Amino acid sequence: MAELKTFLSPYLTGDVFALVYLVAGILFILGLKGLAHPSSARRGNNFAMLGMFIAIMVTLFHPQITDYMWIFVPMALGALVGVPIALKINMTAMPQLVAILHSFVGLAAVLVAAGMFLPFQPQLINPEGVVSEGVLPQLSTATMIEIFMGAWIGAITFTGSVVAFAKLNGNFRSAPITFKGQHLLNLAIFVAMIYFGVYFAMYQSVEAFVVMCALAFLLGFTLIIPIGGADMPVIVSMLNSYSGWAAAATGFTLNNMQLIIAGALIGSSGAILSYIMCKAMNRSFISVVLGGFGADDDPAASERASAVEKGVKAAAVEDAGYMLENAESVVIVPGYGMAVAQAQHALKEVSEILEEKGVKTRFAIHPVAGRMPGHMNVLLAEADVPYDRVEEMDEINSDFSQTDVVLVVGANDVVNPDAKEDPSSPLYGMPILDAYKAKMVYVVKRSMSSGYAGVENTLFYMDNTYMIFGDAKEIAENLSSSLKGTAH
Repeated sequence: MAELKTFLSPYLTGDVFALVYLVAGILFILGLKGLAHPSSARRGNNFAMLGMFIAIMVTLFHPQITDYMWIFVPMALGALVGVPIALKINMTAMPQLVAILHSFVGLAAVLVAAGMFLPFQPQLINPEGVVSEGVLPQLSTATMIEIFMGAWIGAITFTGSVVAFAKLNGNFRSAPITFKGQHLLNLAIFVAMIYFGVYFAMYQSVEAFVVMCALAFLLGFTLIIPIGGADMPVIVSMLNSYSGWAAAATGFTLNNMQLIIAGALIGSSGAILSYIMCKAMNRSFISVVLGGFGADDDPAASERASAVEKGVKAAAVEDAGYMLENAESVVIVPGYGMAVAQAQHALKEVSEILEEKGVKTRFAIHPVAGRMPGHMNVLLAEADVPYDRVEEMDEINSDFSQTDVVLVVGANDVVNPDAKEDPSSPLYGMPILDAYKAKMVYVVKRSMSSGYAGVENTLFYMDNTYMIFGDAKEIAENLSSSLKGTAH
């Protein structure tokens, strides 16, 4: 490596590095563009990976890098951990994986900030306050501000992402954790964090830096605990944005244009995605940023008695098959339960059989189905479901009232009518798929348990709804067999 670097060093000028970083940045942009649609998502991922590979490789040849041990050893250790996780991770666990990866970015930003600042402190090098020969002078105010920004954003991202991971993974209570004066406490922590951060930037105080980071770690925790599990997808997206801004601030600190470009792209795209999701869930974007949504100042306000009579109607697979094949239009609503059971391939076969029988069949996707935007689209694309049969909520909601049969497979909160009809429900105001308006609804579910929001779904008790209890994949396969065995 050293020999190759020596050979290439005359050609690796600052302009060359800037040009290569620009190419990598363009590949990142093409990657984001590709991720806008399932049909181009794989290509987008390839562009982004190529851009990151180019950026890493050219950085290794930077003249300021003289010792590769502290680069290659962590990379090898990271690969030993990351590759098995990537190969084994289920799509249903992707949201919590994304959350924990965000925490790594945040912690890295804090460590880089500390690494940039602490070695340059004269008092750490010489007790008498004299800077030894060869030691760099104290950092400029602008650099101190960059370190401050990267550290506090990174610290908030780290603890916030850890809490999000724990809630999504079931290691932490998913329901909102609230107490009186919570928002005032967050405001006080924020003000104190900014005060010590400014003091640190002005006087380069090690103590102020440590206190500022500790407060930022605490703020990340207190911002996320009041967020309910049903709203966690928006938080994961917002934390993604925070991690991007932390990376961008680190890029300014290290004077690395590639980090600035990548961080800005991640930060802005994450913020835009969060805005889109907030709009889809009827949430306030400002409240998301402040960590104030998903909880009520009065927790008792969300407590309500069930307004429905417990009269669940169960149906057999054969009954559902008969109604499906005799319908003119069918809409399939996939959800988290479908993802857990990996039932997408069997459902695709069901849709193909119905199409062959002359039944118009489509898939309806909620923006946050499966706890993560695009989750259902990826699973359906994996099963080769034609893209023209997959429609977003806004495209298909007006058609439910003219739909003969809706087949809900593992979805819960995203089809709960209380989101529209019950102001006391925690889901109230969140746009849903209007499945309840169809002439007949079949819900495939293991049990009557509530969804991730922890609230009862009144769709299950409506006059036009029938429950089919069991594993989604097994039921879909049996439904396929039932349809194959009958003819018009």
